[in-house]
Amino acid sequence: MADGTQTLAVDAAVKPKVSRDDWIMRGGLAAIGVYMLVAVVFPLYVLLSKGFEDADGNFVGLANFAEYFSNPALFFSVYNSLTIAVISMFITVGLAFGFAYGLTRSCMPGKGLFKAISLVPILAPSLLPAISLVYLFGNQGMIKELLMGESIYGPIGIVMGEVFWTFPHASIIILTALSITDARLYEAAESLGASKFRTFFTVTLPGAKYGLISACFVVFTLVITDFGVPKVIGGNYNVLAVDVYKQVVGQMNFEMGAVVGLVLLMPALLAFTADRIVQGKQVALLSARSVPYEPKPNLRFDLIMLTFCGVVGFFILGIIGVASYASFVKFWPYNLSLVLDNYQFDLMDGGGWYSFWNSLEMASWTAVIGTAVIFSGAYMVEKSRGFERGRALIQLMCMTPLAVPGIVLGISYIFFFNAPGNPLGFMYHTMGILVICTITHFYTVSHLTAVTALKQMDPEFEAVSSSLKIPFYKTFIMVTVPVCLPAILDISIYLFVNAMTTVSAVVFLYSPDTQLASVAVLNMDDAGDIAPAAAMGMMIVYTSAAVRLLHYLLTRGLARRTQAWRKR
Repeated sequence: MADGTQTLAVDAAVKPKVSRDDWIMRGGLAAIGVYMLVAVVFPLYVLLSKGFEDADGNFVGLANFAEYFSNPALFFSVYNSLTIAVISMFITVGLAFGFAYGLTRSCMPGKGLFKAISLVPILAPSLLPAISLVYLFGNQGMIKELLMGESIYGPIGIVMGEVFWTFPHASIIILTALSITDARLYEAAESLGASKFRTFFTVTLPGAKYGLISACFVVFTLVITDFGVPKVIGGNYNVLAVDVYKQVVGQMNFEMGAVVGLVLLMPALLAFTADRIVQGKQVALLSARSVPYEPKPNLRFDLIMLTFCGVVGFFILGIIGVASYASFVKFWPYNLSLVLDNYQFDLMDGGGWYSFWNSLEMASWTAVIGTAVIFSGAYMVEKSRGFERGRALIQLMCMTPLAVPGIVLGISYIFFFNAPGNPLGFMYHTMGILVICTITHFYTVSHLTAVTALKQMDPEFEAVSSSLKIPFYKTFIMVTVPVCLPAILDISIYLFVNAMTTVSAVVFLYSPDTQLASVAVLNMDDAGDIAPAAAMGMMIVYTSAAVRLLHYLLTRGLARRTQAWRKR
């Protein structure tokens, strides 16, 4: 008995041998960790430090914050931002829930078309809906009478623009939540004689509550950190994101810009934390015995849902349609003839065709490099053995960008990469820093997509490869990548489209040679060239839509060959 106990103690004390593959994977983890440190942690630390320093770099404690909150106009921007975010959140989530409810609980026709329409705002920069609203409800707008004397330049315009821009994000989340439904619950409610009203509040809402809560936090964060809509249509209604821009670009007050950035970071961080806590409490709603829910035809209900989704779809397409129409009008509203003059960007103040080609280049590099880095990093985190604490720390750093507003990330890059003595300073005002900032800004969602795909793979693949002495990189290339190809393709197109449309994360980092299309929209709008700004915004929409379609056509055959195992 004593010998057996001693043997167990000796075995427990012997650590498993670390193979060459393990060391290589740990090296890969270290590389991802270094990237996250340089791209996220160090810039945010420098930003935090700048908030407590004066222009000469001397520590001044909370003096900058006291100065900020002592200014009534700046102080009220906090209240304005929170107000706009809450109102937009309730409107957007309410509309998205009704839209998703119609797609999942009715037998209305055209569901696929409505799903596609709901995703259209993702293809546009947030500046574009604001420009469309100016053409609709501005001082010379098409239907300005509908506002009954109210001005579109202020909270009304900001809310309308934010609802358009955030709608697809909320609808995707809620649609997923409502799709995961066990039909047996509805059958039980019906057999017990429960009314449809009571069934809705006792079965439907409880089943979708986590999706609704997540959608609320996502919309709140997107709105409070958005820069494009309030910059174009906010007028004198100050919000935090625009305050950062005014302090840095307008007044060159970098220290105060850092203060506003830190203030803006707080609500976004709180919303992110709350969302993580709520998601951690979520439990599985489907089991192996679950029955998929299939709605039953009901002419009246189907017609109501079709009408509701039609109105929402008309609003979405109407906003894009107005921007497209305005981009061809010669001189609004005095000469409505259709011309291509507004697309002669080289003749406009604030933008040129070179900015569009820069965006294409930046988006392409972001898609290629970002997909490779993010998927490889997720593989190292998910599939490597041992090194639990290091993997947990890197996983935490990979989640951090989701809580950091783009405009805060951009200003932190100014302080970090432009700091005297920083060996990485050569990257400032180059295409490289734009690519790094964009990848980092959209890192978390792509990382979670990759991790989700990798979790679906049985660990036996790596175990068998290891037992056969096959290097892990061969397994990665020959097995993991083909199996996870749909997720890899989703990551690439997600990064490309967001790189084309982003403005807040890069507005501080471009140079005259690296100006982007989304920044050109902002600059042309500032210069009064609103129609050319709409034209450049529509070029982003056309490009994003075309790339999505081309991506689908080119990869459909490839996916069919690599995913044939799924149909066996």
